[in-house]
Amino acid sequence: MAPSLQSPEQELRFTRSRQALAFWLVAAVMSMAAIVIVAASFHRVENPGLPHPAWAMGPAVAAVFLLRGAVRLTRHAYVILTPLGIEIFPFFRPAAGMRLLAWQELREMDTDASLTRLTLHFNEEKTSGIHLSLRPIRIDRRQFLVEAVRRRLGQSAAV
Repeated sequence: MAPSLQSPEQELRFTRSRQALAFWLVAAVMSMAAIVIVAASFHRVENPGLPHPAWAMGPAVAAVFLLRGAVRLTRHAYVILTPLGIEIFPFFRPAAGMRLLAWQELREMDTDASLTRLTLHFNEEKTSGIHLSLRPIRIDRRQFLVEAVRRRLGQSAAV
């Protein structure tokens, strides 16, 4: 019996959690900027040169969008290893641009020394394939991804 596609226990998910860190930090800075502008506006009577509280709307709106992006990057998958193959989700419109690489079409894989790029080859001559950036994935999770792909393809541990 073929494995169910709806079985989450049979897949490995890797999110863009390292990339989300920058979104979280910038969202926090924008939130603090909005708070400071609003707090400073309480003293406009003594100092009319202080900004109007409406100026806090820009950083507040930016913070909301950045927070939504950070949550999305933290929760949603970037790469999923399933029994069928490797699912790769792009940054923009992941549902429409998702790509499935079946295990049968993959021949070999390579990584660079710093584990920032995974190259999946479609033929033995290594003339066709796909480069996958591992930078969005947390550094401590990259080795798990590389090892899982290597074992599934039946390659030795030498890189």
